[in-house]
Amino acid sequence: MLPPPITRDPSPGVLRATLHGAYDLLWLAALVVGAPYFLLRGAFDRTFGRMAAQRLVLDAPLPPRTRRRILIHGVSVGEVKGSAPLVRLLAEQEPDAEIVISATTETGLEVARQVFPGLAIVRFPIDLSWCVERFLARVQPDLVVLVELEIWPNFLRLCNRRGVPVAVVNGRITERSFRRYHRFRSTLPQFNRISLFCVQLEEYAQRFRGLGGAPERVVVTGNMKADGLFREPTPERTRKVEELRGLLGVQAGQLTVVAGSTHAPEEGWFVEACRAAVPSARLVVVPRHPPRAADVRRDIAALGLEPQMLTDLRRGERVDPARPLVVDTIGELEALYALAEIVFVGGSLIEHGGQNMLEPAAQGCAVVWGPHVQNFRQEAALLESAGACRRVADRGELAAVLRELAADSGERGRMAVAAREAVLVQKGATKLTLEALRSRCLQRAP
Repeated sequence: MLPPPITRDPSPGVLRATLHGAYDLLWLAALVVGAPYFLLRGAFDRTFGRMAAQRLVLDAPLPPRTRRRILIHGVSVGEVKGSAPLVRLLAEQEPDAEIVISATTETGLEVARQVFPGLAIVRFPIDLSWCVERFLARVQPDLVVLVELEIWPNFLRLCNRRGVPVAVVNGRITERSFRRYHRFRSTLPQFNRISLFCVQLEEYAQRFRGLGGAPERVVVTGNMKADGLFREPTPERTRKVEELRGLLGVQAGQLTVVAGSTHAPEEGWFVEACRAAVPSARLVVVPRHPPRAADVRRDIAALGLEPQMLTDLRRGERVDPARPLVVDTIGELEALYALAEIVFVGGSLIEHGGQNMLEPAAQGCAVVWGPHVQNFRQEAALLESAGACRRVADRGELAAVLRELAADSGERGRMAVAAREAVLVQKGATKLTLEALRSRCLQRAP
């Protein structure tokens, strides 16, 4: 028999209420201490001021719901994009449900507006009880779906108390995060407040069970991101690829090498490696966080190569394919991967943990990354077992591998085919996830 969704507080009592009260006091203290900074910065930075107001839920409420409402939350860009296959399938198979998307970061919200035009997009609140109450009253969800793992104690507790089931989809948890959560498993947050865990692989399932997720509530459904990487081309996507092709101005026979989702100081290391290994290549650098683009431009210029900015090319600046291009906008990466022969995946030469390497693999690129990919261990192992990628130890080895791949078009082609096939066989996780949501949460939502 399937367990029912959790629609009441599973951990009542004075001790638990006291713990949450102390947690709220910590939030209030942080707000009081930080108030002068927040007010001053908000006065000069309208984007920051708007973000602060939204996280405190001081903006206007959503219209009252007229049908079932499902809230899908992804903290930032990766989680928002990863939720796209589920959102599309829900819209197709649950047409009587209204879908609301939430995100925490500014870039996450911007990507959500691009990926989900026409849907309501809201900012996720800070985890102060008063703010969470206002947020839930504003959204009025019948079901909350958290993408990967974004859990907050007050949010979970108040969802339980309002009778709203909470599910985690595409769930994953690193060994480091598991140890941290395990240390505080008896206090906050409580994993026993979550009705369903749909996780990417058995390794993650075991960790969630070890944190208090009842075994019958943990289901291995696979990685939904693979489903979002193969879609029928649309006129809009085709236009974007062709527009970028023209802006890149790649010369006949010129190799295109893209560094995607980079973190400081990887941009400079990448450009130095390319200058040593493939000096004639068309270089494109895409920082993980576009607001860093000006700093990236300055760092690359300090190496003696004055880069161009994508926004300047769109304003009419004449393209120079011999100069590196820095992408200072959001939502370009998929189209740029479609134009690249070799891709370096950022966040991997430093101890950040890597970024999603399935995206360039699905576009048929020869993919290279550094030694630090612990946040994407499953994806890295998948491509490595297929011989579809190269892992380098440091920036010196990056130059050697780029030189080797640039000189061997046959090897690049073999890696590209292997990469696409490895990702293709992972499809199907979204369907399994929706089936689990339907049987465990969706049909029984209030």
